[in-house]
Amino acid sequence: MASEPKERSSGSAKAAPGRYSSSSVWLGRIILFVVLIGLWEFLSGRAFNAFWVSKPSLIAKRIYDMTLNGDLWYHLSVTLQESLVGLLIGMVGGTLLGIVIAFSGIFQKWVYPYIMALYSLPRVSLAPLFIVWFGIGMSSKILMVVAMVIFVAFYNAYEGVRNIDKDLLDMMSTFKAKWNHKLNWVVFPSITTWILTSLRLNIGMALIGSVIAELVGSNRGLGYYITYSSNMLDTTGIFTGLVLIMLIAVVLEQIIIQVERRLLKYR
Repeated sequence: MASEPKERSSGSAKAAPGRYSSSSVWLGRIILFVVLIGLWEFLSGRAFNAFWVSKPSLIAKRIYDMTLNGDLWYHLSVTLQESLVGLLIGMVGGTLLGIVIAFSGIFQKWVYPYIMALYSLPRVSLAPLFIVWFGIGMSSKILMVVAMVIFVAFYNAYEGVRNIDKDLLDMMSTFKAKWNHKLNWVVFPSITTWILTSLRLNIGMALIGSVIAELVGSNRGLGYYITYSSNMLDTTGIFTGLVLIMLIAVVLEQIIIQVERRLLKYR
């Protein structure tokens, strides 16, 4: 009789819903990838013209050739640098702005509609303006990335602060805690999940911002390579640029996932 509860508990643990082993997850991802790439390779040239969608084999060969002649790192390094620097500036600026405004009392009521108005601007249309102001160098690209990233970071930090348990803040005030103590012990631990969520969302936004700016005006980068390939009617080159952008996004997201697991072990 004493062993019966143990058997039940172990059985219920095995049947826990929503839990999958990492091996099964990765196996499913690999199988899905192979199926999709295989279909693309098989149907291209048979079901539809290969000129319009290229082939995975041609894209892989192009990446290999670009690696050998140095073009891959020449273009990829610029886009990666623009994205990471703009992502860092936008995340820090947007997060701090969200925290400050959330604690600003009536001032947040005054300024919030104007932030919403700026957020509603089509930031893609700002790229030509940034080119005019700062030229085709890296500054205009970084500013474009910041414009894409900062609002997501702001809204996540703002809502994260608004969802903090007020009793915790009241308790800190009762003990006459300084603001840096409130930030370190209550605010930042409480909004960590919000910040990491905005960071994962902003990976794609940062890459989009840098590539858009490069499409408008640049002499290096993956966006420039896509534009150049388009002018040459090089479909393989266009898809190569798109595939490289997706690979960067996947790698960066996996890095953030590992950081999130370390920071949020309690979950």
